[in-house]
Amino acid sequence: MTHETPKSADTVRTQRITDQAVQALPAPDRGNQIFYDTQLRGFGVRVTAKGLRSFILNYRLRGRERRLTIGRYPEWTVNAARKRAAEVRCQVDAGLDPLGERQRANEAPTVREMFERFERDYLPRLAKKTQHDYKSAFRRRIFPRMGSMKVADVTFSDCEAMHRAISKKAPMAANRTIAYYRRTLNLAITWGWIDRNPTRGLEFNQETRREHYLSPEEIGRVLQALNLHRNQNSCDAIRLMIFTGCRRGEAMGARWDQFDSKFRVWTKPAATTKQRKLHRTPISDAASKILQKRFDAATSEYVFPSVGGKALKEVRKTWVAIQEAAEIPETRLHDLRHTFASIAVSQGESLPTIGAMLGHTQTSTTARYAHLFDDTLRDAVRNVETGLFSGARSGNLR
Repeated sequence: MTHETPKSADTVRTQRITDQAVQALPAPDRGNQIFYDTQLRGFGVRVTAKGLRSFILNYRLRGRERRLTIGRYPEWTVNAARKRAAEVRCQVDAGLDPLGERQRANEAPTVREMFERFERDYLPRLAKKTQHDYKSAFRRRIFPRMGSMKVADVTFSDCEAMHRAISKKAPMAANRTIAYYRRTLNLAITWGWIDRNPTRGLEFNQETRREHYLSPEEIGRVLQALNLHRNQNSCDAIRLMIFTGCRRGEAMGARWDQFDSKFRVWTKPAATTKQRKLHRTPISDAASKILQKRFDAATSEYVFPSVGGKALKEVRKTWVAIQEAAEIPETRLHDLRHTFASIAVSQGESLPTIGAMLGHTQTSTTARYAHLFDDTLRDAVRNVETGLFSGARSGNLR
């Protein structure tokens, strides 16, 4: 069903519209000709020079004349078209504008347009990896299913069906996809496009947090494998992750201007950190030695440059080789960060201190390492117990 502004140039004739009459209507030599019904005001048939016949309804609302195309004959019968025209006429008499409503619906933004606005106005504020994850989720999973849908037409059932379909092969990816979708739909509410988020109430797949900590022996094997690998550029980046607990992206994107002159303090700009906040932290002697060695031979503004002098993009191939050589096949690069935290715990550092070293902005993030204190606390309890019984034996404990 479409609409248009009436043309005064149309040749208009009036007669009783029936199936027989529609079939017999002559086609004009050019343009189109409209035959209006004698019973229902504004209802008619438009015939083009090519012989196409369509039912229309003319009406006037608030001083403006409108023409709505109901549908083409014979897909629409006379009875069906007349019934629809009568319904529209009732809406008009009640002060409603069917064409205006349809026009607004047609102009309503789609899911793809929603993401385009999000990508333009909000995505640049996020870390580069997060930007990549958002784009990947929408382009690979959301757009194929809902890209052309109007945002206002997306339902809970649509979102649940998408989550269920992705979950069959990638349960965690399904959760991430809905999380990204939920964020953009929340903004759509702010923009006034929708009143309620259709992902609200959707249950995520159960996730078990995977945290792996390398033992001292495993760390030793990793360092030995790094010494023997031929790509020392990538290996130095991995060493910096080991000795500072930094994230992979922070290491590979590190620039010389982020360090003080003696390579004792690393100031990571807000644009490079996951929390989008400046993170200033002292670094160890081992990390300082790596930086000093590289600075003496530096030819780029980046600490770990690629062949073209830009920031190193990936160390995956090197890490796969290190995994094999060190016999740690299930270990991820991010596990080096967890290992750094676990060693800090074993050395008696507090959770707030560990959080500060790692750049956590929320205590709940660091709290995941609280269970590592169990052994330390257990030893402390045993020490107290030894002291208590020692006092009992000497007669000082009652």
